[in-house]
Amino acid sequence: MTTNRHHRSRYQRYTGGPDPLAPPVDLREALAAIGDDVMGGTSPDRALREFLRRGGSTTRGLDRLAEMANRRRRELLKSRNLDGTFEEIRKLLDDAVLAERKQLARDLDDDARLAEMQIGSLPASTAQAVRELQDYQWRSQEAREKYQQISDLLGREALDQRFAGMKQALEGASDEDRQQISEMLADLNELLDAHNRGEDTTEAFEQFMDKHGEFFPENPQNTEELIDDLARRSAAAQQFFNSLSPEQQAELAALSQQAFGSPALMNQLSQMDSALREARPDLNWDGSQEFSGDQSMGMGEGAAALRDIGELEELAEQLSQAYAGAQMEDLDLDALARQLGDEAAADARTLAELDRALREQGFFQRDPDGRLGLSPKAMRQLGESILKDIAAQLSSRSGERRADTAGRLGELTGATREWAYGDTEPWDVTRTLSNAVLRTVSSAPNGADALAAMASGGVRIEMGDVEVTDTEARPQSAVVLLVDTSFSMVMEGRWTPMKRTALALNHLISTRFRSDELHLIEFGRYARDTSVGELTGLEPRMEQGTNLHHALMLAQRHLRRFPNAQPVVLVVTDGEPTAHLEPDGQPFFFYPPHPQTIGLTVRELDHISRMGAQITFFKLGDDPGLARFIDQIARRIGGRVVSPDLDGLGAAVVGDYLRSR
Repeated sequence: MTTNRHHRSRYQRYTGGPDPLAPPVDLREALAAIGDDVMGGTSPDRALREFLRRGGSTTRGLDRLAEMANRRRRELLKSRNLDGTFEEIRKLLDDAVLAERKQLARDLDDDARLAEMQIGSLPASTAQAVRELQDYQWRSQEAREKYQQISDLLGREALDQRFAGMKQALEGASDEDRQQISEMLADLNELLDAHNRGEDTTEAFEQFMDKHGEFFPENPQNTEELIDDLARRSAAAQQFFNSLSPEQQAELAALSQQAFGSPALMNQLSQMDSALREARPDLNWDGSQEFSGDQSMGMGEGAAALRDIGELEELAEQLSQAYAGAQMEDLDLDALARQLGDEAAADARTLAELDRALREQGFFQRDPDGRLGLSPKAMRQLGESILKDIAAQLSSRSGERRADTAGRLGELTGATREWAYGDTEPWDVTRTLSNAVLRTVSSAPNGADALAAMASGGVRIEMGDVEVTDTEARPQSAVVLLVDTSFSMVMEGRWTPMKRTALALNHLISTRFRSDELHLIEFGRYARDTSVGELTGLEPRMEQGTNLHHALMLAQRHLRRFPNAQPVVLVVTDGEPTAHLEPDGQPFFFYPPHPQTIGLTVRELDHISRMGAQITFFKLGDDPGLARFIDQIARRIGGRVVSPDLDGLGAAVVGDYLRSR
């Protein structure tokens, strides 16, 4: 008989640091958002910080996480109050007095009457009443036990403030348990004093943990880690005391002397607190909080709530990244998981990985002046992303070609020809198969037999059957993109779409049409030759004037360098020419457009037209003066006018460039 044995495997969350099996973070969304901000005039460093603040489509940003931390802090303050320990002590005292009164009522001796008088004249103050009953000879066993619970509760609460779980662990503690606590505190104070004197405590720490490690479930690895944890708890205990009203503080100070029936415990804790404060003076020992809720807390719970509140405040500051030298590595992911959950910690980890990857993988670089900018690698990825968006727009239009395939070969002529050695054109499959079938049938003596043979064994293609599509080679193009950078482009929200268009066209030409030569010119009060990197990082200018005249002069200089190339001129503008270049090199601006400005601009357009250039104007906005000017110019030189909306500007320019080829 075969016995089936089942092997069970247990799986749990990986806790050894970053998940080694996690996929790398996707930088495309971050890079696209940062690129848009940079093109809008934001510095790359600030654009990165803004993305981290906003977060991505599937990752909450720093602002959202900070909001969660602040809301959690407010909830703790509103839902809790600090009366829990006082209420519990008062209830125990009332229960003890009631039980003692019942017992005294049954006793008929004179001492019972005296005891009734003592019980009846107890002060209203809980602390004073507890102190007066310290030497009282209880007749009721129940009353004696209730009163003993008060001192035990105070001791357990005091320890629970500084050592997690002590309140529950020491419930019903024996004298031996209390002695063990006292020995631990004495050894701990010796260790802390040695550390504060600057002594090497490595060996002393190991001996201490071997003896008392059960009290420290956090398992600190050295004295510094032990002090860090204890100091935070001790500071929270002090904040708890600071948060009490003056009456409550006096009450607690008096009650604490009754902890475990002896002031020795509080003296040891006070010595420990002093040593921890000396070791970590930077903690908020003098802070306090205002609680206003209905949920009462004991001393230990109050200190724990204050630790949570303090940790949430630290997290909010870390998440703000507003302090000097702030880095994403500052985020305490363990604290985030404790306070806001594992998902919040995962979001923060993803943001930190994005920040690190963007900086380490070469997406940013500094120019000779030390300013941070997008690197060529970032520009390529950003251009590829924008071009994909534009390609999707083009492919959705009837009759348009996909930008990722158009232009790889020459234009189809519609004809085919027999394949020759060295041809790289694609086969015309229909003509090739037709040739093979006709050849097979014509070469067989019996046509029916040939058809039967093909049906059973297929068609055999020979080299003479192959025909390829005929294409017409396209010439090299010299492309000039002139973009308007006057202030109206900024005011009307056309700044970023203009830059995205330039970036997409540059990426298309540099990756798909490498034989073409693209040159970028930006023109405002005067024109400037620029690169795609410079244009991407160009900040908005408070510059009036549309100097198309100067831009056209620079365009001609580029076109003359490639006399055998097909000249293509693309002009993106939202205003009619209002400036021109004087003979002395100074720009002249006048609005409404001066006749001399119009005349000089038309002259340069005529020059470019005589060079055989294909000129297309992309008219943005509804300026009637611009519409009249470019409509007349288009008729004069045979150019084209396109009036795209902002979302379609990139597709219009890229599509026109492909059409011109």
